[in-house]
Amino acid sequence: MAEPVLSADEPARSLADPSELLQAYLDYYRDALLRKLEGLQEPDLRRSVVPSGWTPLELLVHLTWVERRWFRWGFAGEPTDEPWGDQGPDGRWYAPTDETPQTMIAEFLDESASSRQIVAGVPLSRRAQTGGRFATEADAPALAWILFHVLQEYARHVGHLDIVRELIDGTVGE
Repeated sequence: MAEPVLSADEPARSLADPSELLQAYLDYYRDALLRKLEGLQEPDLRRSVVPSGWTPLELLVHLTWVERRWFRWGFAGEPTDEPWGDQGPDGRWYAPTDETPQTMIAEFLDESASSRQIVAGVPLSRRAQTGGRFATEADAPALAWILFHVLQEYARHVGHLDIVRELIDGTVGE
């Protein structure tokens, strides 16, 4: 597996095609997530510093499942046994204790690559397939809606991770 190229640069300001822009910003936030985890030791990746109790690894696993749920199960209509992912006994996000952070990062990268393949060259107006997440064509959103929804979820969660990283070791920005 190739190492991801982590870039702190936003997509080029010359991008005008909405599809390219949405996908470029989604990649930007995928990279931002990994940059914010970079340098944290495993104990910090597995501990919570927020009242709601989630950990940085749990957030990573959650976003891996967001990718699967919206692109494979949602847009492509692929069946999946557990579209909401592994959840802990309390129904919260869950990072398996028997998996290493590197394994979870690799799963995230694989799922992100799958998402890119699923949407590559597809018009923004194309509706999601039925049979996966969406039972009827009337329920199936357009790819543009899905990309925008996933993008805002990343932006929100990466912002949460900004705060968590500052609380853990004082790192801000990037």
